[in-house]
Amino acid sequence: MTSAGDVIPLLSIRKNVSYDPYAALRFPEFRNLIVGSFLITTALLIQEVVLGYELYRLTHDPLVLGFLGLAEAIPFIGLALFGGYLADRRDKRTLMQQALLVIIAGSVILTWATLPSTQQHLSQTAMLLIAYGVIALLGLARGIFSPAAASLKPFLVPREHYGNSSTWSSTFWQAGAIVGPGCAGFLYAGVGFTGTLLLVIAMLALNFVLISRIAKRPVPASPTQENLWASLREGLRYVFNQKIILYAISLDMFSVLFGGVVAILPIFADDILGVGAQGLGILRAAPAVGAMLTVIYCSYNPPLQKAWRNLLLAVLGFGLATLVFALSKSFWLSVVALFFTGACDSISVVIRQTVLQVMPPDHLRGRVVAVNSIFISSSNELGAFESGSAARLMGTVPSVLFGAGMTLFTVGWIWRKSKDLFAVRLS
Repeated sequence: MTSAGDVIPLLSIRKNVSYDPYAALRFPEFRNLIVGSFLITTALLIQEVVLGYELYRLTHDPLVLGFLGLAEAIPFIGLALFGGYLADRRDKRTLMQQALLVIIAGSVILTWATLPSTQQHLSQTAMLLIAYGVIALLGLARGIFSPAAASLKPFLVPREHYGNSSTWSSTFWQAGAIVGPGCAGFLYAGVGFTGTLLLVIAMLALNFVLISRIAKRPVPASPTQENLWASLREGLRYVFNQKIILYAISLDMFSVLFGGVVAILPIFADDILGVGAQGLGILRAAPAVGAMLTVIYCSYNPPLQKAWRNLLLAVLGFGLATLVFALSKSFWLSVVALFFTGACDSISVVIRQTVLQVMPPDHLRGRVVAVNSIFISSSNELGAFESGSAARLMGTVPSVLFGAGMTLFTVGWIWRKSKDLFAVRLS
């Protein structure tokens, strides 16, 4: 493990010029990348929300929602490290385009399956198998797309603007996370399941156009010519030897794995709060609204001084807000609690993304980002499976209370183990 003293020189950024909150946005290719991020995030979240709601209406089984997360997590985790390996050795833009074509194909298959003429010949079991198959295909494509996109970003802005680019990248991602769930319920009610999926395909196609407007970048030369498995081990070794990276992504993984409630929000919307599809859209959008407003604040006031303290406090706040949500019987109190889960999570994202941009060398960044993506996927998609399974076994509200308690325990444990990181500054 490296000590805090080893980390500080790597993460210090000189303040010899006045801070420009819009610095990263002044680079056109970076703008194309983050607008594309907004589009793909919005599109896939719209698809996720309407698909989850449709399947729950058909089955009324929380485990069906959990299996949706598992169907995406397993192929993503299985391919992400290889995706990071490719991102370090091949053109990142081309990898993103190829993966996006697979994602578009998956959405086309799902749209075909929902056509009235097709549904006449499909049983409920067949529909579930098609849905899980498409989600698994998306997981495979994301295993290539995510490391390539994340490792391309540092090549689009100068090093001194990495923190600012992380903030704006998070802002556009969170904007998509607001618009997607917020619109999903209304689109489902207005144009139906199939019409909503056609809009998803159009947004993905527009993202493909934006990616095509980014120039190819030279592939950084690796100092060693290792084989595939040795190369993957090098990326894993780097992450596990950098204490601040390991603890930062572990915090995110365990807090969202146990404390995340997004996957089971259809149960809260239908059975506990009784607010239907439109209410589900508001509940899904609330964390992203909190996140985006917080990220905009962070663009003017970066949380990078006393970064480790801020990260731990943010995850602590996430756990407490999840506890309030579990106990709430009021729709608007539930919305406020979800708002604060997003606000706290966004602080964690800004700090973690800055670390991941600044620390890894260029020839390792794709693999380091891939390891991070595996942790994030474990927290999100496997967290969805954990949420659905726990809701079925323990009951919906007890499962969320358990998750909040595990989040608070994780923060306390890592707080004790990482006191040497409190001196780290990212600005």
